[in-house]
Amino acid sequence: MEYKKLFIDKNKEQDIELAAKRATTYDASQEHKFESENKNNIKQSTRPQTGSKIHFCFLINLVVVILITIISITTWFIFIKKAETTVNTTTATIDASTTGTTILTTSTTKTSIHVTSTTESTMFETSTTETTMFTTLITETTPTTKIAITTMSIVDTTMLTASTNFHTTTKNVSKFSKWKQNAIIIAGGNGQGQQLNQLNHPAGILVDKKKNIFIADVDNHRIVEWKYNAKEGHIIAGGNGNGNRTDQLNNPTDVIVDQQNHSIIIADIGNRRVIQWMNQNQQILIENIDCFGLAIDKNGFIYVSDCRKDEVRRWKMGEYNNEGIVVAGGNGEGDRLNQLNHPSLIFVDENQSVYVSDQNNHRVMKWKKDTKEGRIVAGGNGKGRNLNQLSGPAGVIVDDLGQIYVADYWNNQIMRWCEGKEEGEIVVGGNGRGSQSNQFNDPGGLSFDDEGNLYVGDFQNHRIEKFEIIL
Repeated sequence: MEYKKLFIDKNKEQDIELAAKRATTYDASQEHKFESENKNNIKQSTRPQTGSKIHFCFLINLVVVILITIISITTWFIFIKKAETTVNTTTATIDASTTGTTILTTSTTKTSIHVTSTTESTMFETSTTETTMFTTLITETTPTTKIAITTMSIVDTTMLTASTNFHTTTKNVSKFSKWKQNAIIIAGGNGQGQQLNQLNHPAGILVDKKKNIFIADVDNHRIVEWKYNAKEGHIIAGGNGNGNRTDQLNNPTDVIVDQQNHSIIIADIGNRRVIQWMNQNQQILIENIDCFGLAIDKNGFIYVSDCRKDEVRRWKMGEYNNEGIVVAGGNGEGDRLNQLNHPSLIFVDENQSVYVSDQNNHRVMKWKKDTKEGRIVAGGNGKGRNLNQLSGPAGVIVDDLGQIYVADYWNNQIMRWCEGKEEGEIVVGGNGRGSQSNQFNDPGGLSFDDEGNLYVGDFQNHRIEKFEIIL
């Protein structure tokens, strides 16, 4: 302010002197000239003030521009992070929709059954006059034994953290979804045998993002991969005869894929072990366990169902020297909510809840993490054909909406149950035992592909079938 005052007073003195000199010769023209000069002087005297205002306005504008830039960058950054979060959420969702199952059935009663061979498929008749072919997986030294029967399906919910729900993205499945009732045979279907275009009691199945199918080929003692649209499979584990060497398998019932190290993990029930195959190298992970189903969660924990001990245990990846942690059952054989009776397939969701096909109790149980007992989410009303019943449930998978799909083994149908409902609905099958495209002969393994198509391991028909989703 002081600088402005001094500049203005000096110009006023100059104006007074100029007016005095011209007073005697004053006329209209000189007056006009004087006024012009005076206006110029006044204009000059005000320039510093105007320049200061311009400078001040420039600073304000600069600050505004900087603020707008900061806000824009911040908004852009938040948007990008939100987009990344959305992707991660989708991945997690995808990770939660992973699935396959493994099942192994037993006789529906506790009566002794005479077995002529404990290593080959055996025809027998139960007290309910149901005649079914099963594969004996648990061997005993005496001819009277509790028989373990194959009907498996793979369980892999989320794979590892590094993977994105490798084989069962169910993004297209809704509570109103329906599937075509006539299936397409995509693996096997050429009779029972050991050729590469044949299967011999397929058990656990897994469909990856490329629609390649991994199959536990039980009585061929091998794991087979069928590429998308291939006419035959190729052996990726086993296939060296029935045996207990590390390069052999003995009635494998389930398989999961570890995307992190590109290996497969196998439930080798005949050898009572869980074994890992990686680039033709083998490593035994868990021993002395009657393993049926396998699952792996998003944190890399491996879950194994033990049909003889009526429990499901969990191990941390890479730490197999301990006995694991019981996460379901473990309280002896029974039908109470804290018990299981011959658990077969298992499924683990993104919350680490474990779904168990409690086969001889004809129900599916859900055990939330760190709980002491489970909850019935399907069946539980005795063995039967009604919509509120199951008969020897096998494979189980759960979609992104929490809907539960069960291979109703002895009823030869696939059912869908919404948690909290009193009964389920038939989604495919239910047309009696047979080999037609709308029939099953003991369905076991279940899996979805990323389009929501449903895959079923048709155990006694030695084939894998695909039911296309109706969009």
